[in-house]
Amino acid sequence: MEEQRFGERNGALEFGGGGGQAAEGEEEELESQLRCLDLTSFQLRDLSEIEITEDLVELDLNANRLSKLDQRIALLSQLRKLSLRQNLFDDDGIEPISRWNALAGLIEIVFRDNRLRNIPDVSIFKSLLVFDVSFNQIASLNGLSKISNTLKELYLSNNEIKKMEELEHFHLLQILELGSNRLRVMENLQTLTNLQELWLGRNRIRTVDLCGLNCIRKISLQSNRLTSMIGLQECIMLEELYLSHNGIQKMEGLSTLENLHILDISSNKLTAIGDIEKLTRLEDLWLNDNQIASLEDIDLAVSGSREKLTTIYLERNPCASLPNYSSTLRQIFPNLQQIDSDIFM
Repeated sequence: MEEQRFGERNGALEFGGGGGQAAEGEEEELESQLRCLDLTSFQLRDLSEIEITEDLVELDLNANRLSKLDQRIALLSQLRKLSLRQNLFDDDGIEPISRWNALAGLIEIVFRDNRLRNIPDVSIFKSLLVFDVSFNQIASLNGLSKISNTLKELYLSNNEIKKMEELEHFHLLQILELGSNRLRVMENLQTLTNLQELWLGRNRIRTVDLCGLNCIRKISLQSNRLTSMIGLQECIMLEELYLSHNGIQKMEGLSTLENLHILDISSNKLTAIGDIEKLTRLEDLWLNDNQIASLEDIDLAVSGSREKLTTIYLERNPCASLPNYSSTLRQIFPNLQQIDSDIFM
C-alpha cells in the first residue's frame, strides 16, 4: 500500500499535477520518509554493518535479536521516535539511554516485548508523548514518577505488576494500558482527568473504582473477578464498555451512560437484560454466554436503542434455542445487521 502511494506521489511531481506549492509539500514528505530507518525483522544481532545517518527522525529496530544499544544512536539529536520492540534487551542493555542527552527530543519510545524487569530511566526525555514497556517482566511501577508529565499514552500490559502507583502526575495522559497483570485494586487514577481509554483486562480486580473519571470514553475490565457493575455511573461520556468474562449477575449502573455505543457483557451470569432502556445510541450489544432464558420484554429493555441497534449477540443463552429466535429479534430491531455470527446485507 505504501509503495502505491509513493508511486502516485512521484507521478504528481513528474507531470506537475498540483502546482509548485503542492510539489514542494510532497518533496518535504518524501524527505521525511527518507529520514526514517526501518529495520524490522532483519534478525540483526548488532548494527555494525548498518549505516546510521545523523539526521534520522525515526528508527525502527523491531523484531531483531539486539541486546545492546549501538553507540551511534546516542548522536541522533533529531531522533523523535525509537522502537526496540521484540528484541533481547534486559535492564543493563537499555541503561545507557538514560545518559544520552542528545536524544532528549524523543517523543516516542517503545521497549515492548523484551526482557526488562524494571521501568527504564527515561527522565531526560522532557517531551515524551508515548512510552511502551508492555510484554516484559516488570513487577513494579517504581520509576514512573520520573517520567515527564507530558506523556499521553502509556502501555504496560503483560507484565507482573501488582499495584497501580506513581501515576498521579500524568495529567495529560489519554491512554493507559495495564491489561494482563496482577492488579487487584483500581486506585490512584483521580488526577488523570484527561484519560480517554483505560484497559485493565485480565487482572484480578473485584470492584469498579474509577475515582471520578467522568470524561473517559473506553473502559475494558474483561476477564477480572467482578460480580457487580456498580461504579460506572459517573462515566457519562463513556462510548465503549467491555466487561466480558466476569461473574456479573445483574445489569445495573448503566442508565446514565447515554453516550454508550458498544456494550459487551458476554460470558457472565446474567439472567435478564435491564437498566439500558434509556440508552439511545447503543449500536453493539454483546450478551452471549449468559443465562438469559427469554426474549420476552427485550423490546422494552432495549427500547431506547430500538432503531439504532445494528449488532446483538445472544448465542449460548437459553433464549437462543427458542423457536423463531432470529426472526423475533429482527422484527423488534428493524435495523439489525448482525445476530450472533449471522450477518445480513
